Amino acid sequence: MDSVTQAALGAAVAGVVAGKHCSPKVLLAGAALGTLPDMDVFIHYGDPVSDMVKHRGFSHSIFVLLPFSWLLALAWQRIKPTSFTFMHLWLLIAACLLTHPILDSFTSYGTQLLWPLSASIAVSSIFIIDPLYTVPLLLMVIASLLWRSKGAKLCGIGLGISSLYLAWSVSALSMIENRVEQQLVGTELEGKPVFIAPTPLNTVLWRVVVLGEDTYWEGLSSLLDKNPTIDFIAKERGEWPLADKPDHLQMLEAFTDDFVKYQQIDGTLTATDLRLGMVDYLPFGFRFAQQQADNSWQFMLPTTIEQPNVRIKHVPALWLRLLGNQAIDANLCHQAECPKNQTS
Repeated sequence: MDSVTQAALGAAVAGVVAGKHCSPKVLLAGAALGTLPDMDVFIHYGDPVSDMVKHRGFSHSIFVLLPFSWLLALAWQRIKPTSFTFMHLWLLIAACLLTHPILDSFTSYGTQLLWPLSASIAVSSIFIIDPLYTVPLLLMVIASLLWRSKGAKLCGIGLGISSLYLAWSVSALSMIENRVEQQLVGTELEGKPVFIAPTPLNTVLWRVVVLGEDTYWEGLSSLLDKNPTIDFIAKERGEWPLADKPDHLQMLEAFTDDFVKYQQIDGTLTATDLRLGMVDYLPFGFRFAQQQADNSWQFMLPTTIEQPNVRIKHVPALWLRLLGNQAIDANLCHQAECPKNQTS
């Protein structure tokens, strides 16, 4: 999730755990602790694919954060003693740190909660920025600064509302999963890998991707649709043309569960993550090989493909689609890539 959300979550958690000791300083410390795991973005692993795959790695692992929180509590007590007992202080620090990756695991990106184990958790029920999750936390944290005697209670209310919304997002995802499963039964798409994620800033309109060998199908489904049938549009996925794959490409494929699109662009072989983004904006694309003068291919250290800016013109259409207007589905796809080949 975004830094504002994580700071608000950390502050609210700190306020609740602090109880009668809740104060502006405690809320500020909680906000700082809530954003601390994301400091790994300043670590450069040598190339953009490694940076992407290893983000939310060790700094988001419960096996790292638990002992780190213990050491941080020890150091805190020695440097600046507080009215907290050691166990209370450790609980506060651990709660602020651990709720960060737990919330991240509900997004689509993938969070390595069990690092160094290779499992990456992505519930994919909430977008990385969702005001309906963040605003209650922010309002209650601000209110707790104004009414300090009720700080812990107010933080608890904000945390409760946001937690209910998070639970709702999982329920909404389940409804869309059931809708997709029922539609694909008996079709050519039955049994193929499916990826479902919320569209930006909401949990009502969902993007659905079905993965084939050299084709993938993309569609939108809103909980407000009167007709539950999803109009899937076939898009070219491409294939890797070489017998060998560079290690970084294999790393990307593993990270995305093979939801990757392959293209040849300007004399380079590229691969793009199909999970993150929508419409004609897929932000995580990389070059892996360069064509030589003799038409052979030379593997290269991955570089990022520059992506076009998000098109503002899509925003009104997305809002109408969220409200259940299924007639505009085709207009939300890039016409060069989305022939009207619909599979029901």
